[in-house]
Parts: sequence; C-alpha cells; structure tokens
Amino acid sequence: MLNIPPPVIDYILNYLLEARSLAYLLVKKDGTLLAWGGNLAVYGITNLCQGRSVGEQVCFLEGLLPLDDIPLFLPLIKTEYNVCTDVHIFPSYEGDWVLLLDSTWDENQLSLIQQNTNDFSLIKEKLTKIQNPK
Repeated sequence: MLNIPPPVIDYILNYLLEARSLAYLLVKKDGTLLAWGGNLAVYGITNLCQGRSVGEQVCFLEGLLPLDDIPLFLPLIKTEYNVCTDVHIFPSYEGDWVLLLDSTWDENQLSLIQQNTNDFSLIKEKLTKIQNPK
C-alpha cells in the first residue's frame, strides 16, 4: 500500500466532499437500499426510503444492480436533474456501493474542446476553399 501523508489524504477527502459533491448509496444484493449519505440533494436524490428498491428511487440505476463482483465506472452521466456526474459502482461484502461525483467541470471542459475543434475544422474548410477555388 502507498504511504500517503495524512495532509494529502485530508486534502483529497475535502476536495471530494466539497468540489466534487461526493454522495453515496449502499444497495443490498437484492436491490433494496440499505444506507446513503453525502450531498445527494445536488443530484436531485431526496426522500429515500430504506428497504425499498433503489431502482424505483434512483431511476438511472435501474438495471445496473446487482453487480457481478466487477466494479463499474460510468463517466459524465447526465441525471434527470441536468447534473453531470461520474458514477462509480463497486461491490463489497455489505452490498454494492454507488458513488456519485459531480463532473460538471469536466463536461464543460470537454464541450469547450469540442467547440474549438469544430471551429478549427470550419476555418480549415474555408481556407481550403480560398486556396482552391473552383
């Protein structure tokens, strides 16, 4: 295991909690919600009921659980509340954990890169037409 100094771990934890709006769900293998916490309201997840099907309460998880002991990472998922999130799902002996991390910043950066790429393609096309008129 890596020997990571406590200040570095503290920084990472604070970053995840504050900048990435960490939230989590713990789902039993039968699909019922066991526990939850973190900043779920950011993702529009409220009024959860322990013991009820998680798929009925968190629509985007329908059909994803239970896991077959292989972690699942779903980047840049747009929730029904228009929040972009990275979804990490991994198994444990208690059940399947679902971690949500806000990825709005990543989405915005990728959109900017895509827009710049499109702009450069248009400029290249215009230059080609100017250099090779028909």
